[in-house]
Amino acid sequence: MNKIKMICLDIDGTLLNSEHKISKKTKEVIEIVANQKQIPVILVSARMPKGILFLQKELNIEQPIICYSGALVMDKDANILSNCSIEVSEVRQVHNFVKEIGVHMSLYKDDEWYIEEIDEWSSQESAITNIAPNVINFTDLFNVWEQEKSGPNKLLCMAEPNKIKALDLLIKSYHSNNLNIYPSKPTYLEIMPSNVSKTSAIEILMSKFNIQRSEIIAIGDNYNDISMIEFAGVGVAMGNAPEGVKRYADYITSTNDEDGVAMAIKKYIIS
Repeated sequence: MNKIKMICLDIDGTLLNSEHKISKKTKEVIEIVANQKQIPVILVSARMPKGILFLQKELNIEQPIICYSGALVMDKDANILSNCSIEVSEVRQVHNFVKEIGVHMSLYKDDEWYIEEIDEWSSQESAITNIAPNVINFTDLFNVWEQEKSGPNKLLCMAEPNKIKALDLLIKSYHSNNLNIYPSKPTYLEIMPSNVSKTSAIEILMSKFNIQRSEIIAIGDNYNDISMIEFAGVGVAMGNAPEGVKRYADYITSTNDEDGVAMAIKKYIIS
């Protein structure tokens, strides 16, 4: 097996435990690989930049970040390496479905989070991420984006599981080829441009660092992590991952509450 030269690490359900914290043991192991062994530790998430950068600071690492599951890639100096967005016409259609079913919808563009009104879902997300959203009329925002010929990097829909399932089916019946749609948990439906993935973003950084896929370890816990788990030289699924994710992994580590990231890094790099 080739020597590992890059670690690609999902955040929620992987790096963070169920209390949304990084354990002491995981911090210690990442400190060793990032600062002693000089191996880039890349945080790869569906989160916005603000939701990733404070975790980098906590880990004492300075590296590029992959946001919105690959739709936005930034280097360590916040220069944009890649930026993909969803067309406003698609966003309007999803917004219509959301209103019809009664689902919360958040829009993310660059490093901003937009909602139409504060509700239990936005309050919950704000508490998890420590980020405050911008409250704005979506119709006005759509008009601005149409004039700018731009759009959001990500849509996040939140509701009870039965509504999320209904919305997922409805959107896929209209937009199966244009959007990348997946439930990140029973109450969350995440929507990104169809031409991006965590793997497509990792490939950008492979060129930057001159690293081969066989030299990468990727660790994740959810369906949007499958592509990078399958792609990497060593693909690791967390113990708390669904069976549908675990089947793609080379190794299944402990859960996010049992220092699974630290265990995998020790196994493949430190030992």
